[in-house]
Amino acid sequence: MPQFFVNRPIVAMVIAIITVIVGLVSMARLPVAQYPNIVPPQIQVNATYVGADALTVEQSVATPIEQQVNGVEGMEYMYSVNANNGSMTLNVFFGVETDPTDDQILTQMRQAQANSQLPAPVVEYGTTVQQSTSAPLLLFSLFSPDDTFNSLFLANYAYINLNNELARLPGISNVSIFGAGQYAMRIWVTPDQLAKLDVTAQEIINAVKQQNRVNPVGKVGATPIPPGQEFAYTVIGEGYLTTVEEFGEIVVRANADGSILRLKDVARVELGAQNYNVVGRFQGKPAAIIALYQTPGSNALDAARQAQELMAKLAERFPPSMQYTESLNTTLAVTSGIEEIVKTLFEALLLVIIVVFVFLQGWRATLIPLLAVPVSLIGAFAVFPLIGFSINTLSLFGLVLAIGLVVDDAIVVVEAVEHHIEEGMSARDATLKAMQEVSGPVVAIALVLSSVFIPTIFIPGITGSLYQQFAVTIAVSVCLSAFNALTLSPAIASLILRPKGETRGPLGAFYKWFNNMFGQATNNYVRLCGTAIRKVVLSIGFLGLLAGAALFFGSRLPPSFLPEEDQGYFYAALQLPNASSMERTSAAAAQVEKILMETPGVEYVTTAVGFNLLSQVNTTYNAFFFVTLQPWGERTSAQTQYKNILRSVNAKLAMMPSAMAFAFSPPAIPGVGTSGGVNFVLQDRSGGTVEFLAEQTQTFMAAASKRPELENINTTFLPSVPQLKLAVNRDKALTEGVAISDAYDSLRAFLGGTMVNYFNRFGLQWQVYVQAEGEYRTVIDKVGQFYVRNRQGESVPVSGIVQSEPRFGPEFTMRFNMYRSAQINANAAEGYSSSQAMAAMEEVFAQTMPKEMGFNYLGMSFQEKQAAQGVSPVAIFALALVFVFLILAAQYESWSLPFSVLLGTPIAVFGAFFALWARGMENNIYAQIGLIMLIGLAAKNAILIVEFCKSEYEGGKNLFDAALAGARVRLRPILMTAFAFILGCVPLWTATGSGAISRQTMGTAVIGGMSAATLFAIFIIPMLFYVVEKLSGSKPGGTKEAEAKPPTS
Repeated sequence: MPQFFVNRPIVAMVIAIITVIVGLVSMARLPVAQYPNIVPPQIQVNATYVGADALTVEQSVATPIEQQVNGVEGMEYMYSVNANNGSMTLNVFFGVETDPTDDQILTQMRQAQANSQLPAPVVEYGTTVQQSTSAPLLLFSLFSPDDTFNSLFLANYAYINLNNELARLPGISNVSIFGAGQYAMRIWVTPDQLAKLDVTAQEIINAVKQQNRVNPVGKVGATPIPPGQEFAYTVIGEGYLTTVEEFGEIVVRANADGSILRLKDVARVELGAQNYNVVGRFQGKPAAIIALYQTPGSNALDAARQAQELMAKLAERFPPSMQYTESLNTTLAVTSGIEEIVKTLFEALLLVIIVVFVFLQGWRATLIPLLAVPVSLIGAFAVFPLIGFSINTLSLFGLVLAIGLVVDDAIVVVEAVEHHIEEGMSARDATLKAMQEVSGPVVAIALVLSSVFIPTIFIPGITGSLYQQFAVTIAVSVCLSAFNALTLSPAIASLILRPKGETRGPLGAFYKWFNNMFGQATNNYVRLCGTAIRKVVLSIGFLGLLAGAALFFGSRLPPSFLPEEDQGYFYAALQLPNASSMERTSAAAAQVEKILMETPGVEYVTTAVGFNLLSQVNTTYNAFFFVTLQPWGERTSAQTQYKNILRSVNAKLAMMPSAMAFAFSPPAIPGVGTSGGVNFVLQDRSGGTVEFLAEQTQTFMAAASKRPELENINTTFLPSVPQLKLAVNRDKALTEGVAISDAYDSLRAFLGGTMVNYFNRFGLQWQVYVQAEGEYRTVIDKVGQFYVRNRQGESVPVSGIVQSEPRFGPEFTMRFNMYRSAQINANAAEGYSSSQAMAAMEEVFAQTMPKEMGFNYLGMSFQEKQAAQGVSPVAIFALALVFVFLILAAQYESWSLPFSVLLGTPIAVFGAFFALWARGMENNIYAQIGLIMLIGLAAKNAILIVEFCKSEYEGGKNLFDAALAGARVRLRPILMTAFAFILGCVPLWTATGSGAISRQTMGTAVIGGMSAATLFAIFIIPMLFYVVEKLSGSKPGGTKEAEAKPPTS
């Protein structure tokens, strides 16, 4: 093949140009993302049982739905949250390989089977099934700088004018608005006034139902009718009422004397809020917080970009004194990280150019390897659409590392051609001769570097997707590089390479010094190689020592899944003593806001008082904070680095009196869970009481708090919230002639509010509520002013038939895989990894929990556990070695020769582990990918030596001389390719900004491993070739085996 392209160089150039064009076209159309599509689909089922407490919701709503949904095809786990406000949210998580739309349909079909078991009010209210994620993709904060508009107006402006527009965007599953509730027609009644006028709450509810309704009538003149009818008219009846005044005119009672009692006479009617559970704030000022949630499987960058463009367009219609700010954008880490990687690509390319120019010492020779870079890297994008890949951090990592690899093959070709040109051959003849020598190594290196990633095919789930994106990118680039080395490089070499003339000036002096130094180094290298062969026992002992050191340092590295990165934002949570009021919580939240806003490096603080993202439940004593940091380029000082900000904030929050507050990281993969750290689930598998689970949770947390691996341990489980139990005395109720249901309906109307029906306004439909005025709901003794009608039509005080008693109960319950559970969150302490923290939690469980208890994980912790239980990194590494061995055996038609290539691998592993250990890093996925790659890189160096040693040995030299000849001839291309690769990875080692830890980890692993392979392995490989060939009994052509003995001196 090389001869064809040497004879027809334009064909080679055309193929390269077409490859680049196709790659550029594909690149322009590829989606951009932080990671490949690795977020497991999440389907959310929502139901509401108005007025029900958490346990009632759990038993009557969650349990029947879970029983039907459990085991739906592709499900990994599910959990429900059942709150005292009557809401039930069931989150069902599926495998990453499933289709979100199919998952939604299957879940909806299962949920529908539970409808016959649900209470009628739940079915009437409606149950929704939708795709969703746990944490928002974007937050837009709507506020009034001069306080012209209150929070109710801001929130409902968002509901009316923004919500539906944003919800229609592709990639957005749903939109939530934190702030005041949606508009509702609020009918506030005063119980004492009702008692004076002998009116009950139920009579008001009935009056509203009867007079606020849609009344379709029909048509005049509609067929069939007698002949002669000329016109047909639609008859319009009264529809829903729309204004406060219209509702005020509702007739509650018409008296016998002709007087009329209207709703405005017994109640205050206003356009208020549906609920008052959550208060939104931005930078400490009232705001409507618009949260956009991403559709599973969609492209986050595209969804965010379209939302930003739409908001900018909608803002043009804002009234004066209304503004918005993008207070949280979780995709900034993606765009910034990709910008950093692209910058790294160019830095790596520049360093590679310098290395190649220094070694090849001429622009002609340097040009050939450089042409391989765009063809191989850009050409790789042509394959991406065929296999469903995107432009993401992992595929770009692969390209950064590939820069140092794709020039290697071309360097090998150029170096071989120049070697023969210096011997007096023409460029064409030198090229043909060189290609006969190096075609085998080029093909072998490409096959080895590609085959090393074959085991990643067998890795399932998120881990497999992460490995495969990187692996395929490297493999495709290397294969294209090898193809270029066999086509484009020889074609151009035969055209432009010339015998080198003497370079004058400073550059000439540098070349002369460099060549002299390199010549001396080569002689010393060959002499040391000879010594290593003569002292073979010591050499093998040294190799064993490095292998032992690799195991030692490897065991000292804390295992991990994905690193905790600076994503440009973090979360904070606040919890006051149980049952604290919203007023008290709001005041404490203001203190937290002040701390956060005064922290250097913080740009925006967005607050949702009354909400907790961790539990997804609204309570009056929780608040949640979304904290956006300044851009990475503006946070250059030590105190504005992510970990230091988090440490400083937590230290200040820990000093708050009478409240618990803490800051924590978001999940490493956006969309997988709601927080970083460890998300542990403690399960009561015996079906016991809430008290039993609470006792075990306290025992577990007390023991876990003593473990050095864990910090910031907290739980969302609130089992002992002060509550009041109201029970209707059945005997008294029946004696008084009061229906028990009427008594409870009256209590719900006065205390919790009763949703009566609907009204239309602003083009949307809203709800109508009846509830007692606030001053009648401050203490339970006020129920003495509530009345209910008995069978005789008499008003009976509710206090006479109900009894109240204080008690403690859960604010909400959580069921994980149908077991009542408690979620426990913790962070890994300084110096420990998430895997070590999870192991500590499991040890605490084994030491403290009875057999009735079980455990599981949520979010990122669940994925990390799945990865740990799947194909282990050791197995992947071993499989990679096996595949490389088999490829080499097939290449060389020898079972023994591959050993001389692969036995040097422990040296590279030692270098990687030592470098990671020295920099205090973890053995995470990025380090593991680097280790697997090192098998191919270490084998590449060895192949270059062994291939030539084998050729010399088969040419008739004795084994010792052949080994040293291979070492001498191949030192220059080995050092060129090694330095090109190492310096190409330096920008990864020194990375800063978004995604820096992952880049540093991978750069550290491959630079450490390649440096060790270059410094130590090149002395060991000739010795290994000698020993392996000696032990295998192979013989050179026409020589005796005895000639293979090394000289004694």
